[in-house]
Amino acid sequence: MTARNMIQAINHGLQCAMEQDDRIVIAGEDVGYFGGVFRATHGLQQQFGKTRVFDTPISENGIIGTAIGMAAYGLKPVVEIQFADYIYPGYDQIVSEAARMRYRTAGEWTMPLVIRSPYGGGIYGGQTHSQSPESLFTHVSGLRTVIPSNPYDAKGLLLAAIEDPDPVVFFEPKRIYNGPFDGHHDKPVAPWSKHPASEVPDDYYTVPLGKAAIVRPGEAVTVLAYGTMVHVALAALEENDIDGELIDLRTLLPLDIETIEESVKKTGRCLVVHEATRTSGFGAELSALVQERCFYHLEAPVVRVAGWDTPYPHAYEWIYFPGPIRMRTALKKVLEA
Repeated sequence: MTARNMIQAINHGLQCAMEQDDRIVIAGEDVGYFGGVFRATHGLQQQFGKTRVFDTPISENGIIGTAIGMAAYGLKPVVEIQFADYIYPGYDQIVSEAARMRYRTAGEWTMPLVIRSPYGGGIYGGQTHSQSPESLFTHVSGLRTVIPSNPYDAKGLLLAAIEDPDPVVFFEPKRIYNGPFDGHHDKPVAPWSKHPASEVPDDYYTVPLGKAAIVRPGEAVTVLAYGTMVHVALAALEENDIDGELIDLRTLLPLDIETIEESVKKTGRCLVVHEATRTSGFGAELSALVQERCFYHLEAPVVRVAGWDTPYPHAYEWIYFPGPIRMRTALKKVLEA
């Protein structure tokens, strides 16, 4: 076991995978000599060479399109889109080619492709470096969408994603890249400050895709979260002394609906929190599923806490985020209904 933050855990996961399977290649903008803008691929080109870890032109559709060809011909590419905000030029390749390959070939071809990308706010990046587009990918059949909330899961989920024969979009919450932050405050915490790291195994291990984690058991309300919002939700429950059950979804698609259903039927109440905009966000799907499956067990309507329905507000980033004040209001609403 070694203390690692999320960046270090991802880096070590890539190293473990590449040591075991020489079909794995890494490509993307600045992932080679420089080691990635967040240093997630630091040292990998020096260890595995320029034919397995290499820089690409600034062309997201080219990066993803080339990776699709690699995967179709037997390689296992792990490509990095430098920020999730940059993924849109490659969206057609992801949806029209990668996601449909297994179906359009009647299962003859698979698509072992992982698309990594830092996502979400918290680094003062403004509108073009801070978006949370996960719901655009959970709508697409044939894709898997993964968002870890801690270093242990980040490494294990990444290795599971690399093993998977289908394409995986792997979003990494950059606000917690360097470790847990103080979720008890609405004001910013320096995103590059050093935080206590988590213990991560040194060996190769996987965390199964499609299996949620119960971070905190409870009886009063079920709170569904993923990524950075797991830490915000945990802080809110602890600060307000609420006996809530916090579920870290980890994988949005496939979704562990069984764990959600079991929890909501026990608590009778449900709160969903995510950083992305509210309208058509993934929380809407979660709310609908809970209503469909748990209606006769609910003691109150499902409540959502999310980002604003606006372009990402650079100057008001920390008001945009769901934080302790909004979480406290939402918890009161669902508990008192």
